[in-house]
Amino acid sequence: MLSVPVCSTENRSPLIKEFVPLADLDDIVFGGWDIFEDNCYEAARHAGVLEEKLLDQVKDELAAIKPMPAVFDRQYVKRLDGPNVKKGKNKKDLADQLIADIRKFKTDHGCDRLVLVWAGSTEIFMTEAPCHESLAAFERGLEASDPAIASSMIYAYAAIKEGLPYGNAAPNLSAEVPALRELAAKTGSPICGNDMKTGQTLIKTVIAPGLKARMIGVNGWYSTNILGNRDGEVLDDPESFKTKEESKKGALDYIFQPHLYPDLYKDISHVVRINYYPPRGDNKEGWDNIDIFGWLNYPMQLKINFLCRDSILAAPIVLDTALFLDLAKRAGLHGIQEWLSFYFKSPMHAPEVYPEHDLFIQLMKLKNTLRYLKGAELITHLGREYYD
Repeated sequence: MLSVPVCSTENRSPLIKEFVPLADLDDIVFGGWDIFEDNCYEAARHAGVLEEKLLDQVKDELAAIKPMPAVFDRQYVKRLDGPNVKKGKNKKDLADQLIADIRKFKTDHGCDRLVLVWAGSTEIFMTEAPCHESLAAFERGLEASDPAIASSMIYAYAAIKEGLPYGNAAPNLSAEVPALRELAAKTGSPICGNDMKTGQTLIKTVIAPGLKARMIGVNGWYSTNILGNRDGEVLDDPESFKTKEESKKGALDYIFQPHLYPDLYKDISHVVRINYYPPRGDNKEGWDNIDIFGWLNYPMQLKINFLCRDSILAAPIVLDTALFLDLAKRAGLHGIQEWLSFYFKSPMHAPEVYPEHDLFIQLMKLKNTLRYLKGAELITHLGREYYD
């Protein structure tokens, strides 16, 4: 967990959990839906991310978490299928079943509050449709089982309808559509997303701001990935890959601002590839070749090889997101939580706001929002306080 400087002239940087009232980990109960019937222990063993000797230390706790039947349609995720799936007369019926699950889970476990984070597989690429334009249109679309309403949107609707905070950890279109933002304003739900920033894009949002700060030009950025987990299998479908590709490619345009610096960044050849390679399992490899140029247009290169573990990077920030969304709800914040863009490849933002992708500016936004909630002075890094 990050720390927050209390004051630029004081040597105190408490952990965030000591600075603001985050929920205690001992008070958290986990649950969810899955298209497979395996309990969490069985699913974790199958995934092969953690060693069995580690899993066995929490075997009983994990085995007790059994997935509820999921809302799922292969129209949106073509490379997956499973038996643990809800049936309903239409999408409104499926949403109502999810709402019933949410209420039962809260009652059965004696929870005071709930948070829902969508961590499902990447759905096919979709754009906003007429049913997304207003809440009334969306609810008519649910009744009519409109194909423009994907499974993830049904979860988002159910969560926000119940007033739950909702985060989208995947790249697919979800709660950012006008209809669900309207619902979030009505129910007071904080919402955030999209697509957790864990591997290659995390590195891009570290490197690109440095190049931009020094006005180092970029001719091309070639990115390729290999991974062999279920995420890789899903992304082997061209329609799901298109969703991920759009999410991964957007960050550079926003960071480099080619409309302001055309001589340096206007014609970047930005290529993104993802290859399903089963032997690699959850151990993802991201390789980047970056063609740059400096003074007098002399060419140079950067080459980055990031051998990472997908779930090891993702799990902690899913938990961070849930804790911060819960804090936002208790603090009376609702709608888009742009201060949580630190965690996402495609930060959810108001249409009139230019989205921030620079990781370091995102981190300062997060910390300053926490300081604002605490009533503390914001950190500006102006430096004048040392000399005035």
